[in-house]
Amino acid sequence: MTLRGGDICLPRTGVPVSLVSDPSGFGGTERGDLLCGTLVVREGAVIGLVANGQDTPPERLVLPRFAEAHVHLDKCHTVDRCAGIGGDLGSALEAQRRDKARWTQQDLATRAERGLRELEAAGCGAVRSHVDWSCADGEPERPLAWDVLGVLQDQAASRGVILQRSALTGVDEMADITQAERVARHAAEASGALGGFVLDQKHRAAGIRNLMACADRFGLPLDFHVDEGLDPALDGLELIADIALELGHKGPMLCGHACSLASRTEEDVARIADKLALAGIAVVSLPSTNLYLQGRTTGTPDRRGLTRLHELAQRGVDIVIATDNVRDAFCPIGKHDPVHSLSLAVLAGHLDPPFGRHLTTITTAARRAMGLPALTVDKARVTDLLAVPGASLSDLIAGAVSPVPFSDVVESHNA
Repeated sequence: MTLRGGDICLPRTGVPVSLVSDPSGFGGTERGDLLCGTLVVREGAVIGLVANGQDTPPERLVLPRFAEAHVHLDKCHTVDRCAGIGGDLGSALEAQRRDKARWTQQDLATRAERGLRELEAAGCGAVRSHVDWSCADGEPERPLAWDVLGVLQDQAASRGVILQRSALTGVDEMADITQAERVARHAAEASGALGGFVLDQKHRAAGIRNLMACADRFGLPLDFHVDEGLDPALDGLELIADIALELGHKGPMLCGHACSLASRTEEDVARIADKLALAGIAVVSLPSTNLYLQGRTTGTPDRRGLTRLHELAQRGVDIVIATDNVRDAFCPIGKHDPVHSLSLAVLAGHLDPPFGRHLTTITTAARRAMGLPALTVDKARVTDLLAVPGASLSDLIAGAVSPVPFSDVVESHNA
C-alpha cells in the first residue's frame, strides 16, 4: 500500500478477520482471529492495514456498527405496569394484550424512542422492530404503533441509523390474500419487512404462501416468528423452507426463535438445516426471551429453549443473534444491546472462543438477513464503524469495555 498525503494512520489497530470481505487484500499481520497493524483512512474510508512487523497487541479494535435484527419497540419498557408476568408464551401474550389498552400515541413514542436511543448508544447502525398487526374486525387499517415508529424511522435516518419496521401478523390471517396484500402495501411504502407469527394455526401453509407471494410482488424481506415452543410436533420452520423451495423464493428471509428444533432428532435437524441453507433462510436466536419463557416447569427449568445454533451453522445456515423483548411481559429484564444478547448466547449456547467468528451474528450476517447492503470494515466509511479500546474481544462481549464511534477516534487523532 502506498500512502498519500492526507492519509490518517492509526497504529496498533486490530480488525476481526471475520468482518473483512477480502482478508488477503486488506493487509496487516494475523494475530489470532485479528488482523493487526496500522489502519489507514483515506478520504473518510478505511483502505487497509499496514503491517508493523511486531507481534504487539493492538490498543484498539475496529468493527462495523452493530445490526439489531429483532426487537419489539412497541412493547418495550412496560414491565412495571404488566400483571401476570412469570408464565409461558401464552401467559405473556395475555399480559401484553391487557397492557395494550394503555398504548396511546404518547406512550408508544416515549417508550419506543427510549428503546431506540438505547440501541444507538450500544452501537447499532441498523435496527428492525416488529410491530403487532391484526386484521381482525374492528382493528384499524394499520396499527397506531406503525405510524409512531414511522416518525422515529425518519428521525433515526437523520442520525445515520436505519430503523426497519416489520409487520408482525398472525399467519392464519394472511391466508386471506386480500389481507396479505393490504399489509404488504403498507410495508412496501415504509421500506419495511413483512412477517407472520407461525405456530400451529390451521391455515399456516396458506398464510406462508401468500406472504411469500406478496414479498415477491412488492420486493420485501420476510421475517417469521416460528415454532416458539419446545413441542417437537411444531413444523413451521420446515414448512417455510419447503414452501420457499417450491416457489423458488429467493428474497431475504429471517426465521426467529425456532425453539422446537431443540426437541427434534439429529436426523430431523440435519434435514431441516439443509433445506434452510438451500433456500437461503437465516435463523435468529433470541436468548434472553427464549431462556425466560421456554421450558417452564413447577421448578427449575432443565431446557435452555434455544435453537440448534451449532448444527444449523455447520450445515451452512446463517445464524443471527438478537435482543427480542426488553422489560415487558415476555422478558421482565433484558437490555437493548446486541453485544449483551451475544454474551447470553455465548453462555447458553456454548459459543466458545475465538470470539471473532461469532461477531458476524450481530453485524454482517444480521444485515444480510435484513436485506441490507453488506457492511465490512474494508472500504467502510468511518461513520459506519465502531472502535473498541484494548485488544480483547472477550472484554467487549463481557461488557467490560464499551464501543465508541470510530469517527470520534479519527477526529481526535487528526486534531
